Amino acid sequence: MAIETILLAVGANDAKRLDRLAEETIDIAGPTGATVVIGHVFTKAEYNDALDNLDFDITAEEVSGDDVARRHSIVRELVSRFDDAGVSYEIRGPVGDHGEKLVELAGDVDADRLLVGGRKRSPTGKAVFGSLAQEVMLESPCPVTFVRADTK
Repeated sequence: MAIETILLAVGANDAKRLDRLAEETIDIAGPTGATVVIGHVFTKAEYNDALDNLDFDITAEEVSGDDVARRHSIVRELVSRFDDAGVSYEIRGPVGDHGEKLVELAGDVDADRLLVGGRKRSPTGKAVFGSLAQEVMLESPCPVTFVRADTK
């Protein structure tokens, strides 16, 4: 199966995993020529906070989740790295439940691979606090690569 589209799921907590997420994505997208869809899902509250923090003028224009994602620092850093590596990309910022929207986005863009970051967590921690990565791995319409931050 050829890899034409890679969905890279990122969020506010991915700053520590940014290097690994970028490296792993470039390692796959570079040789395959795949387009990377940088997906940053916002809950409604996160979206509203971002509108305030990023000084969008919501009276002058309607601001989409895609617009907010484009201005997020993690996304801007990834864009810089992908530009340097010659990797094509697009940016999506759906608003809603993180897990549901990532799985939906993977289907919408017909992703061949989904990369998601996470941290090591015990089985008890997953049961008590839930795991976005686990939810996405179980529901994704395509193979999922789990990327942890460097532990060094």
